[in-house]
Amino acid sequence: MADSTLKNRDTEHSVQEPVLRPGRPADPDLGGSSVPAVKGQAGTPSHSSGQSVVEGGPGAQQGEAGSGNPDSESQTTTETSDSTDSPDASAEQDEVERRYAESYQRRLRRLLRQCERVNLMDFNLLSLSGWPDSYTLSAARRRRDSWLLSATVAALVFLSGLTGMVPAWLAGGGFGAFVVILLLGVPFVRRLYTSNPSYLDLVFYRQQLIRDARRHVAHLEGELGLIWQCNELSEFNPALAAPRFSTLRHLSEQRRLAPSLTRREHFRLYLIFMLEAEKALRAHAGCLF
Repeated sequence: MADSTLKNRDTEHSVQEPVLRPGRPADPDLGGSSVPAVKGQAGTPSHSSGQSVVEGGPGAQQGEAGSGNPDSESQTTTETSDSTDSPDASAEQDEVERRYAESYQRRLRRLLRQCERVNLMDFNLLSLSGWPDSYTLSAARRRRDSWLLSATVAALVFLSGLTGMVPAWLAGGGFGAFVVILLLGVPFVRRLYTSNPSYLDLVFYRQQLIRDARRHVAHLEGELGLIWQCNELSEFNPALAAPRFSTLRHLSEQRRLAPSLTRREHFRLYLIFMLEAEKALRAHAGCLF
C-alpha cells in the first residue's frame, strides 16, 4: 500500500515537474508544495526526479540553441548570397550606364554634325545691315513727288504754248524748265548736286538686301533644312521650342523656307532662331567629352 502510494506520488511529481520546451520559457511549478513532501518521505525517488530535472535543463538548452542555429545559418547564407550577387548587379548596372552614356554621346555628335552650319551664319546679311528706314524712304518719296510735279507743270506750260493758250516765250521757258528738271532726275547728274539717294535707289537697295539674305538662308538651309534639324537642340535651349518658330520649322522641313522669306520681319525671326541655336550649340559642345 505504501509502495502504491509512493508510486502515485512519484507519478504526480513527474507530471507536475516543470518542462522546458524548445523556443519557449519553462512552465511554472504548479505543485511546488508537494515536492518537498515527496522529498521528505522518500529520498530515492526525489533524487531520481531531481536528476531528471537537471538532465532536462541542458537538453532544453541544447534544443533551444539547436532551434536557433537554422535561422542564423539561413541568415548567414542570405548575407553570403547577397554579397556574392552585389558585384554582379553593380557590374551590370555599370554596363547599362556605360551603354547609355555611349548612346548619348553618339546622339550629341550627330546633332553637332547636323547643326554645325549654324557657325556659318553671317549676322550682317541676316540682320539686313544698312536697311533704309521709313523716314529716309519717306523723304526720298517726297523729293520724287516734287520732281514729278515740277516736270509735269513745265510740260503743261510747254503744251499750252503749242495750242496758243499761253505766249510763245512762256511756252519756251516751260520747255527749258522741263528739260532741266528731267536732267536733274538723271542719276549721274543728280549725284553732282546732292548725295541723298533717290526713292528708286532705296527701293532697289532694299530688294538687293533681301535677295542677298535669302541667298544666304538657302546656303545655310542646304538640302535637308537647318532649322528642322536643329529643332532637337531645344533640349539645351528651351527658347528654340517657342511657338513663334513653328512656321519656320514647318517651312524648313518642307525645304521651301528661303523662298518664303520676303519681308524684313521674316529675316529677323530667322536670325533670332539662329542666335538661340548658336547658344544651344555652345551648351551642347560643353556636354561632349
